[in-house]
Amino acid sequence: MSRRAVVGKRVDAGSADLSEIRDLARAAGYEVVGELTQTREEDAAFMFGEGKVEELAALVAETDADAVVVDNRVGPYQMYNVGSKLPNEAEVVDRFTLILDIFGQRAQTKKAQLQVELAELRYELPRAEAKASLAKRDERPGFMGLGEYDESREQDIKAQIARIKRELDAIAEKEETRREERRESGFDLVALAGYTNAGKSTLMRQLATDLAVDENDDLHPDLDPTAESEDRLFTTLGTTTRRAETGTRDILLTDTVGFISDLPHWLVESFKSTLSDVYRADLVLLVVDVSDPVEEIRQKLVTCHDTLYERNEAPIVTVLNKVDKVDSAELEEKKRALSALAPNPVVVSARTGENVDALLERIEAELPDWQHERLLLPMTEETMSLVSWVHDHGHVEREEYDDDHVVVEFDARPSVVEQARSKAGELSAIESA
Repeated sequence: MSRRAVVGKRVDAGSADLSEIRDLARAAGYEVVGELTQTREEDAAFMFGEGKVEELAALVAETDADAVVVDNRVGPYQMYNVGSKLPNEAEVVDRFTLILDIFGQRAQTKKAQLQVELAELRYELPRAEAKASLAKRDERPGFMGLGEYDESREQDIKAQIARIKRELDAIAEKEETRREERRESGFDLVALAGYTNAGKSTLMRQLATDLAVDENDDLHPDLDPTAESEDRLFTTLGTTTRRAETGTRDILLTDTVGFISDLPHWLVESFKSTLSDVYRADLVLLVVDVSDPVEEIRQKLVTCHDTLYERNEAPIVTVLNKVDKVDSAELEEKKRALSALAPNPVVVSARTGENVDALLERIEAELPDWQHERLLLPMTEETMSLVSWVHDHGHVEREEYDDDHVVVEFDARPSVVEQARSKAGELSAIESA
């Protein structure tokens, strides 16, 4: 049986859009049974105006709601004050509590679970401090989700945060080693990023080469042969990696958690380990739902760029997805309006496969340049093993044999070229000995 919720939002100016918070509430398992908005400056005590809180309480009673889901950041004192006005022991859930609830439901891997736990603890820490303050004032802070005050809780939270960060740092070190091993194996690393529900997982299914994943099970046992593409928020919480081919390059394509707007720093920081797959990629595909209103697309692009700006090391290609949902005139108008944020985008439909070939060509063009090399190899028992290795790690353009030598011309990552030269030198040394 789903929980029943009234959703609400306060904005300083303009009209409040409840579409995202409705989607988030449903993703968390709530049935949305009522809505309330207010345009006014934030009230320090209640966040909404006190009169609007009375209206909210009446709506909760009328709809028999279990919770009020607020699409704002609600401070611990505001949460306490609003909760004290609500009937039926209804709880107050702000935007970030809701997101953490969804993350907790979706976390499957050890890393995802640790990241969720870290985010929850970072969210709880200031509330533990608020409990201490309320307890000193004898205001019995157990009411409305603040919980009974325990003097040692703050220190416990800080100790748990430090422990989880150490565990995540250890995981991050292993993943960085794995990324370098993949590069040395001849793979380019491409990350799919973008707003949640932009169609990243569907696009991944179009780009990925299923057979190649099975072929690489032993080399990369973490590769996931499936990427969900359901129409719901946060289907992808961890990362999914699959192999794809652009023509001459072998790439490993990673789908990551979707961005959402107005995320506080501590929440983004908690998922730094997952986002490192984006930050440390060779190329980022920033996927956008082009069927959204242009102002919404602009805001989502700003959110994504803000999240990527500080740490991202790779070039970014904007992919305008779901082109099957817009006509050509609307598409051109949106491309012009977004040109500053999305210069030279690639337009695709992940659902139908339209223009995916052009995207593959663009990926290959944007990846770091490979180095050209020509090796003259002595004909020995080990030579064919080296030639095979070059085929696996680069793109061979010419291969010629005579009685005494093999000539191999190829393009590959500079690190692969260095390894090939070293192996060729060892063959020559053996031949000369």
